[in-house]
Amino acid sequence: MSLRKLLTALTFICAASTAIAQSAFSPAITVNDRVITGYELDQRAKLLTLFRTPGNALQIARDQLIEDRLKQQLLETTGATLSAEALQVELEAFAGRANLTLDQFITVLNQNGVERATLEEFVRMGVSWRDYIRARFSSQAQITEAEIDRALAQTGDASTGIEVLLSEIIIPAPPPRAAQALAQAERISQLRSFSAFEAQARQVSALPSRTRGGRLGWLPISNYPPQLRSIILDLSPGEVTAPLPITNGVALFQMRDVREVPQPKPAPTAIEYAAYYIGGAEASLGVAQDLQARVDTCDDLYGVAKGQPEEVLERDSLAPAEIPQDVALELARLDPGEVSYNLLRADGQTRVFLMLCNRTFQEGGPVDRDAVRVQLRSQRLGGLADSLLQDVRAAATING
Repeated sequence: MSLRKLLTALTFICAASTAIAQSAFSPAITVNDRVITGYELDQRAKLLTLFRTPGNALQIARDQLIEDRLKQQLLETTGATLSAEALQVELEAFAGRANLTLDQFITVLNQNGVERATLEEFVRMGVSWRDYIRARFSSQAQITEAEIDRALAQTGDASTGIEVLLSEIIIPAPPPRAAQALAQAERISQLRSFSAFEAQARQVSALPSRTRGGRLGWLPISNYPPQLRSIILDLSPGEVTAPLPITNGVALFQMRDVREVPQPKPAPTAIEYAAYYIGGAEASLGVAQDLQARVDTCDDLYGVAKGQPEEVLERDSLAPAEIPQDVALELARLDPGEVSYNLLRADGQTRVFLMLCNRTFQEGGPVDRDAVRVQLRSQRLGGLADSLLQDVRAAATING
């Protein structure tokens, strides 16, 4: 091949490659002069296929991206943006639903031709729209007790339950520094950043979870004391409870996420637990950790307490509302046979070795009204969001 022919061929190949690249990133659809490229369509369709979304992936991708442009138009009127830290937390939570770390999840996406940026935009828009709808329609989405009664009368039961993903801080507050601890808790309660709350947990929390920035795993809302459930469920992601005074301490919780789960256990009617009090020089953390290695059930504590005063071991079975709040918060994290030794009594001179013995559930007992409330509120918000989006779409100019 002559040099001239070779250069001509190379010029043709480069021009073709450029045309293909331009085609991929050229406007495929415009929504009120906002562009959707062919690349975005392809990426969203691949993502939906990977998620096994039923239906025509390309058509669904088209509809979703058009709606995303319309949603963005509304979001821009508020000036609200999702911080990089908040997006990172949401991405990690999203990957966690597939039982993967974020790095593992991104690797799976890349192996299927999906870029990280595609997932980020998908999650960013979903979270931002959720928060916008909650803020805009909050007053219209309040559910009354009468509405819960009507829903239960129609269905006869609650088909779903509620699990929450929280972060926690407990600040020690013995009497000499109670005012200082409360003031510190007030400042933390104003935080809305996940990373800022986690930093505070590492600095001031008295709980072992401080090494994880206070992060807890998914727990049924019914595990928490009844008087705290509505407080927790009223939080939006990022919001923190007002300071919650407990014995010799102040508790704070930050909402990271909430989800509905099918066929939940009903709320427990009674919780059985044992408290073994380790006093004096024996109240050290090491003694409690050594004891944890030697006991498997609440019955084992009788052998530990043998020969000691009767009051060193208490075993109770109480209705959740009757359990002291600091004890109830510790028990909320435990499964039967698990222990906690975070609580102190007598100005730190006595450590409480707490073990959950059992939770009693009454089959066919009272349904979880909080779950019904959240379900109804979610349905109402969904309906209001759909109606708003239909109005905006009807007024939009969409080409392509």
